[in-house]
Amino acid sequence: MKISRLNSIEEYVLSKKTVSIDELCEVFQVSKNTIRRDLNELEERGHIAKVYGGVTAVTPEEVMPLPVRSGLNPSAKNRIGQLAAREIRDGDTIFIDSGSTAVNVLRHLPLRIKVTVVTHSLPAMMEAAKFDNISLISLGGVYNPSTSSFVGIAAQQALSDLRISKAFLSATGVTVESGMSNTTFLEAEIKRGVVAHTSHVILIADNSKLGHDATVTFCRLRDISTFITDQQPAPKFTEFCRAHSIRLVWE
Repeated sequence: MKISRLNSIEEYVLSKKTVSIDELCEVFQVSKNTIRRDLNELEERGHIAKVYGGVTAVTPEEVMPLPVRSGLNPSAKNRIGQLAAREIRDGDTIFIDSGSTAVNVLRHLPLRIKVTVVTHSLPAMMEAAKFDNISLISLGGVYNPSTSSFVGIAAQQALSDLRISKAFLSATGVTVESGMSNTTFLEAEIKRGVVAHTSHVILIADNSKLGHDATVTFCRLRDISTFITDQQPAPKFTEFCRAHSIRLVWE
């Protein structure tokens, strides 16, 4: 299918950074005219740009390595993890994303709870594996060292067969106008897939993320069911949550 080819070409370019037209024709077994039409469509997405003789990835904001991110606001992330763990019940199928806040949710689960954890985060997998009563489902894909997670089309396709009770999603930036955003396209694509296959989207973000936009938006704020943070947010967020029946949890 065309959409599958477009996604595959985009992922290939993003992984290779710069690719020639000839290489794309050879890899995807299509004509130059077809590749040029595909690239015209892909350029409109904003993640790649045509250059002489080929195409290049549009460089997003630099992703801070996970160990560095984990060291930022540790008390706030720990508090959010405590509050978020209270939302989980026996029998839930939960998604834990690759954000540095999300793994804290698992660290505060009751030892005897029986849940299914779906994740593409290597640290989350390691944390979930400590529990005897957790069924762990890892998404396939290509390992990305900067986010310590698995991404790509294989991971996205795996989500299509799953039904998730509650998804705990972090974000690089959160605004009322743009919603939840991330710095990397492939991570954002995973989060979009999760939003489409979950009953309850739960935003977990400390106060430092509020009021800032990152490169790629993956979820509108009005589409979440619960917002868990570390302190009372600015009035525009509390008013928005009230107007859209979003549970706001911060204490």
